[in-house]
Amino acid sequence: MSDAAAASICAQISSVFSAPSPHPPARSVLVSELAAAAARGGRVFTHGVGREGLMTRALCMRLAHLGITAHCVGDVTAPPASPGDLLVASAGPGAFSTVDAICGVARAAGARVLLLTARAEGEFPGRQADVVAHLPAQTMADDEEEEEEEEEDGAAAATARGAKLPMGSLYEGAMFVLFEMVVLELARVLGQSPAQMRARHTNLE
Repeated sequence: MSDAAAASICAQISSVFSAPSPHPPARSVLVSELAAAAARGGRVFTHGVGREGLMTRALCMRLAHLGITAHCVGDVTAPPASPGDLLVASAGPGAFSTVDAICGVARAAGARVLLLTARAEGEFPGRQADVVAHLPAQTMADDEEEEEEEEEDGAAAATARGAKLPMGSLYEGAMFVLFEMVVLELARVLGQSPAQMRARHTNLE
């Protein structure tokens, strides 16, 4: 059962990257914006809430390994954002009040804002983001809607659909895979070897 569940979950994550979208692939958007920030000497700030925040912190770590000056919003060592900087923020369901506020502060300071979201057509992305990276994956908001449908369909029908990540965490699982692909491509674009990246890994562990 565990092998089947793992295969089902991996298949769900994989399907996110082949899902139709009217927007450019999130990977290419992220690579382009991050490479441009590095080229102009800008700093990169990452932010998300909950599990999305954990994924953006993992991205921030790898950006530092690539030689990009990167900070997680909320860390006490994060400097003020300024023109030339880039904020990479995530709002899977389309909007969070705290993400909205932070994006507003970043834009007011002259930084560029990239918003990663599963709902790119919302009011918030159009108002607060300079560029949107669309990741068409299920979020907790979608999960609540599906739970209502499953209650109507019955447990047997839900089981037949296969193992499903809890509470809409398909979005966060897809974030991890997306960020790994972005880091691999950025390493090539920036000319960073695995040895150079490892050399920047902390030794205070």
